[in-house]
Order: sequence, then structure tokens, then C-alpha cells
Amino acid sequence: MGVYVVQVIGGRESTGRELVRKHAGDIVDECFLPSFELMRRKNGVWYKAVELLFPGYLFVKTDKPEQLAERLRRVPVFMRLLGSNDSFIPLAPDEVTWLEALTTAKTHVVEMSRGVIEGDSVIVTEGPLKGHEGMIAKIDRHKRLAYLDMRMFGRSKSVRIGLEIVRKR
Repeated sequence: MGVYVVQVIGGRESTGRELVRKHAGDIVDECFLPSFELMRRKNGVWYKAVELLFPGYLFVKTDKPEQLAERLRRVPVFMRLLGSNDSFIPLAPDEVTWLEALTTAKTHVVEMSRGVIEGDSVIVTEGPLKGHEGMIAKIDRHKRLAYLDMRMFGRSKSVRIGLEIVRKR
């Protein structure tokens, strides 16, 4: 069973997930929206929020991609299975492994990570980024985000993940 990517209109991901469940629920094993935790500040108070990891895309586990594409064509909103012509390519095994390593299995959420900066290197002390420090391309300490450069959907993509730097030495 492969994991396929469905492109939807940005901001309509939840609606798209419900439409997939309604129109193709019998051929789809799972339909999910990978997200990540981040810290937001409102009125001087920090709180945890959740945002989509890949806005405009939802992920579907199925072994019948051709039937899924046909059913998506009948849906009254823009939804298309990524691929070329009539061949639909599932996510590569390393992409699926990356998603499964960082997200929780049940909720598909990348939890907030914590770390320290020692000299020029980042050391993640807790969270899903622990042991994956080499993937971090950039850190925004003020917004408490880490940017990871990775291959996804067959191209290079920059992904935001929540990372709080608790101290710098």
C-alpha cells in the first residue's frame, strides 16, 4: 500500500480530507494532514498552536490510486492526485520514513522540539528533531522555528518545524 499526495486549494485541506473520506472512503485506508506544533504569542502569552506541514496537500494511503484519481475527478472542487499523465507515483520510501520518524503515528503531528546552541552547532535535547540536527538548514529563534531542507514530492522543499532554543553558549 502506497502513500499518495492529493493537491487541494490552500486553506481547504480539511474540506478535501472530508470529501476524500466521503467519495473514496472504501478504497482509502487512511487520509491525513501532517502538521507541526509551534509556539505563538498573543497578548504577551506564549501558547502551542498547530499548523499544516504541507499547506495545499493531503496524504492518502491506498493501493488503488487509479480508482482514487477517477473519483477525485467527480468531486466538485479542485483536487488532483500528484503524478504524471495517468501514472501516479507514491511517496518514496525515504519520504515515508521521514514522515513516520518525525510525526506521531495516530495524529500525524510533529511535536515541539527543544535544544541548545553551542558555538556554531545546534544540539536538540528533546523532541522529534533529536538526532536529526543535520537536517536543520536555518533557525529562527524569535519565532521558535527550524527550517529543514528536504526532498518531498520529487523536489527540494523547505519545511518548518517547531524548535525552541532554551539557551546559547
